[in-house]
Amino acid sequence: MADVLLTHSYHLYYDRKQTRKMQPYPPLGTLYAAALLRRAGVSVAVFDTMLNDPEEAFEVALHEHQPRLVVVFEDNFNFLSKMCLTRMREVAYHILAISKRAGIAALVNGSDASDHTLDYLQRGFRCVLLGEAEWTLLEAALHLLKGDEQAVNQVPGLAYLSRDTGEVVRTPRRGLMRNLDDLPFPSRDLIDTNQYRSAWKAAHGYFSLNLVASRGCPYRCNWCAKPIYGDSFSVRSAAMVAEEMRQLKYDCGAEHLWFADDIFGLRAKWLRELATEVERLDAAVPFKMQSRVDLMTADNVCSLRRAGCAEVWMGAESGSQKILDAMDKGTRVEQIAKARENLRREGIRACYFLQFGYPGETWPDIQNTIKLVRDTRPDDIGVSVSYPLPGTKFFDRVQAQLGEKKNWSDSEDLAMMFQGAYTNEFYRALHDALHAQVDSWNSGSPEGGRDSKVHGEPDELWRRVMQLEKTCRNPKPTLLCGVSEEKLAQLEARVYATSFDELLNVLGS
Repeated sequence: MADVLLTHSYHLYYDRKQTRKMQPYPPLGTLYAAALLRRAGVSVAVFDTMLNDPEEAFEVALHEHQPRLVVVFEDNFNFLSKMCLTRMREVAYHILAISKRAGIAALVNGSDASDHTLDYLQRGFRCVLLGEAEWTLLEAALHLLKGDEQAVNQVPGLAYLSRDTGEVVRTPRRGLMRNLDDLPFPSRDLIDTNQYRSAWKAAHGYFSLNLVASRGCPYRCNWCAKPIYGDSFSVRSAAMVAEEMRQLKYDCGAEHLWFADDIFGLRAKWLRELATEVERLDAAVPFKMQSRVDLMTADNVCSLRRAGCAEVWMGAESGSQKILDAMDKGTRVEQIAKARENLRREGIRACYFLQFGYPGETWPDIQNTIKLVRDTRPDDIGVSVSYPLPGTKFFDRVQAQLGEKKNWSDSEDLAMMFQGAYTNEFYRALHDALHAQVDSWNSGSPEGGRDSKVHGEPDELWRRVMQLEKTCRNPKPTLLCGVSEEKLAQLEARVYATSFDELLNVLGS
């Protein structure tokens, strides 16, 4: 038996793209919450939905553990949780329904619940734990386990439905943690890590685990939703991070690590300290992380190599300075090439996140991005379309255009939710062509060419892109804020490819 049964709503096999990739990671956020509860003397069990079917297995776990409280505590370090996928919402509601039938109260925390608090409460969740919620959960759980319902409604950092009015009541906001070293390490012993080991070994030949060094991101890209940490940034001490790396290496048998931070390596001094601590503890394990192009200086990249970094995913986003500026990205196109070269020099894989369809982006801007990829030859790319989420300037701008569908179903959805320059079919074709092109360039590398069967041959796919460019144009696309059609025409005065043969010149094929 357990006082609290923790779970989350992301199930790998409900996501087509992630099933193909087969890179499952334990729910760090859920396991941090479990660790804090345990330290306070609360007995905890975890039902991990990542690899276990929530449709069938959750009810079995409920019967096995007979908890007094169920908590859907999302892994807020998992970028898929931040995408607020509708399939995840359905899983959360399914878990709630089973808990209610058993007469057990349920709480919830996560990006989607924070964005759609009323919906979750009306479904029947006792409370929505808002933002960074480990301490809020601890206080609320202790009150509920004592049967003190009134005290729960005084806990800072949550929302509940008023019994009198049926309206949402939000308690005073809880401040964010500043000393992350106060938290215990995630309770990884509460999940079956052998499931993850088997999945990784079968798909990739090695075993990877995840951890985080920091929380939040201080940059203000206007499309990036931050319902949990806002614009804050806090980082653990380098010594604590290196010690966790050592434990994952020697105690858990991890052969690779994924730092799930929103942004890694923000401070050069901290990176040097991490490298020194990792070397002192012999804790180096090849790891990947995500960061910004302007942080990949020569000195920072040297420190990353010393700490074991093998792969960096950077938010390149676009090869058009016009679009980067419109996004409030705060970077320059030329910094992308410089970052790529610095990483290449240290033997670290350089990978780009690319985003198409942002308001004001046109065919010339898209070709600038294709040219950027051609000129810098990243080791891998992730391609998406602009996805408006509540709480962002981007969302506010296009909200009036949103229809009934406001969220993607899974990470492969790639549906345009507003009036971009082109329709969905064009952007999906562009996604496939660019992926196939990069795979063809990197086909000789250990990681390259892995998706060639999925995407197809580049030339064939680029011909389709050129055909769709003419037939999939939206007659009234969303323009850049404050830019007239006349000004837009001036910005696009250069001559760009209008045929497949001309596009080959852009690709350098």
